[in-house]
Amino acid sequence: MATIPDLAPALPEIFLACASMVLLMIGVFRGDGSLRLVSWLTVASFIATGFLLLQGPEGRAVTFNGLFVADSFGTFAKLLILIASSLAVILSVNYLEKERVARFEYPVLIALATLGMLAMVSANDLISLYVGLELQSLALYVIASFKRDVAKSTEAGLKYFVLGALSSGLLLYGSSLVYGFAGTTSFDKLATVLTGAEGAPSAGVVIGMVFVAAGLAFKISAVPFHMWTPDVYEGAPTSVTAFFAVAPKVAAITLFIRVLVGPFGDLAVQWQQVIQFCAGASMIVGALGAIQQKNIKRLMAYSSIGHIGYALVGLSAGSVEGVRGVLIYMAIYLVMNVGVFAIILSMRQSGRAVEEVADLAGLSKTHPLLAFAMAVFMWSLAGVPPAAGFWGKWAVFLPAIQAGLYPLAIVGVIASGISCFYYLRVIKAMYFDDVTEPLDRPTPTAGFVVAGTALFVFPIYIFFLSPITAGAASAAAALFGAR
Repeated sequence: MATIPDLAPALPEIFLACASMVLLMIGVFRGDGSLRLVSWLTVASFIATGFLLLQGPEGRAVTFNGLFVADSFGTFAKLLILIASSLAVILSVNYLEKERVARFEYPVLIALATLGMLAMVSANDLISLYVGLELQSLALYVIASFKRDVAKSTEAGLKYFVLGALSSGLLLYGSSLVYGFAGTTSFDKLATVLTGAEGAPSAGVVIGMVFVAAGLAFKISAVPFHMWTPDVYEGAPTSVTAFFAVAPKVAAITLFIRVLVGPFGDLAVQWQQVIQFCAGASMIVGALGAIQQKNIKRLMAYSSIGHIGYALVGLSAGSVEGVRGVLIYMAIYLVMNVGVFAIILSMRQSGRAVEEVADLAGLSKTHPLLAFAMAVFMWSLAGVPPAAGFWGKWAVFLPAIQAGLYPLAIVGVIASGISCFYYLRVIKAMYFDDVTEPLDRPTPTAGFVVAGTALFVFPIYIFFLSPITAGAASAAAALFGAR
């Protein structure tokens, strides 16, 4: 007789799945004009899910025959994902209405994508990893082409779908190799098998691990799997780009950490070489690729590639301090990017959305507070002290130096110096270029988000740095303690 699995560890995900179905039915029965209601109910669902996460079982709990794990590492990452998704939904409502694509399916799709991300982070098996990854990806493919009457949006969705299918193929092929040579797909059993392996690990397992890492590297847009990012960021609706830049990145990088540190922790010598290459290449491509960009969404796409490179520097160290640094970095990265996209989403010229850097010309004269907030975010993204971005880079570079990865840290510092050029170009346009066309007044909702994130990034983040650091340290220790 089959036993009923313990549902307590997965209660937040179960609640969000049920809430998504309810939200879908509310939208269907209310029809047109239900975007605002469904959006705010989606945000309420995310808040409730976060509350359930905090009330979850202490320690490490495994359920569904070892497919799902709940621990401090997952809780920390899930809270970041829920915050990012909530802010993305809040910022999107006015944008969708002004772009005349105010359909209730949008927040429902974000809720389903978020559910997939939560499942990804708690995956304890290659099979559950793939299920969560595809649940997230299928929803993201649809919202990337949400403006279906616009050729660029349709192209973005199609390109993301085709390349996403390729990455899924790499992931599945790698998983099949791992299963074939190790005899299991369970993370816990893989860790036991690989720990007890005599001599060098099987070449098949190592090759399979590399393919799995390649499939996951696509999701975080790490070089050389970054080719989809600039085009999708530019073509997708700006509210979708804002979502892509934060929540999926946090989910994918934390899943990346769980896979490499957990089941493949004893193959660190093998995977560190791959991660070091991806980190260095991502920082270089991100820094150099953004220099020539005039479209601000493409600029932010290359910026995100560079920032993923910085995060991978911490993972390259393969230590508890390195993982803690990555989690701190992603928390700060989330706030910086939400703030930048809140400003981009709030700005319009004569009713049209702003997308070019040149459109920001003279912003300091027409909207001085908005320009100041944007300058704060640009300084933080560049990693200039005392902005929060500096401490994020410090958190990932220091473990790399302690691990002896001096060339990687030097590349990171040089890439940060190069990135100052294109971030300063945005500041220069706002403060020194003449106004070409005045921008419309931003919406109050966007103004509140911009103000809150700007305060977090610059003056008051020091009050939050200690709890974020403590939470990240606890999460990293829980991950390594489970090995």
